[in-house]
Amino acid sequence: MASTAIDYDYLIKFLTIGDSGVGKTSFLYQYTDGVFHTKFISTVGIDFREKRVLYNSNGINHRIHLQLWDTAGQERFRSLTTAFYRDSMGFILIFDITNEQSFLDVQSWMEQLKQHAYCEDPDIVLCGNKADLDHKRVISETRAQSLAEKYQIEYIETSAFTGHNVAAAVELLLNKVMKRIETIVLSSTIQARRGVPKLFVDTKNPPVKLEGANGTDKPSGCRC
Repeated sequence: MASTAIDYDYLIKFLTIGDSGVGKTSFLYQYTDGVFHTKFISTVGIDFREKRVLYNSNGINHRIHLQLWDTAGQERFRSLTTAFYRDSMGFILIFDITNEQSFLDVQSWMEQLKQHAYCEDPDIVLCGNKADLDHKRVISETRAQSLAEKYQIEYIETSAFTGHNVAAAVELLLNKVMKRIETIVLSSTIQARRGVPKLFVDTKNPPVKLEGANGTDKPSGCRC
């Protein structure tokens, strides 16, 4: 019989969004499995990948269970995928540097986030994917960076084909989300030490449930 014991400290859910064909699925497979799928398979609705990582904060390692949700970019699936926005703690917004329309549609995706995410300023990393196709580039890094600055979000160029900056993009988002969560943890030390679950859902932070860690002082559960 499988054990039901929790062997991680935090469960973190990220949502990848962007137009169809920008490389969302390939990005996630590259991150979780270190492989690139040469055959294009369009995501239907929702799929997800998982990975365990360690996050170091002030010399302490936290065990993170990442759930990375992969969304369909086609318009007909938008009503389905928006249901996952509010449960996600961070967002990877991907466009294709060789595709002008996918870049222009970043504005539409940002509007979707503003409408459906847990707050008006969620943690987002904008990824200009297919950096390995620089000879086919139509979106300059300067132009993309300017857009990111407009929305006050991070920008990084990635390649799902070579793996360039894929892990760095996820780590960048994880760092932003964990800093936000740690603010909540610090404000709830007394409740966590007593082992009393407390649910935090407000307009500035993602939904986070903290639980005492078998009598220890460290919160062991972040189940959202």
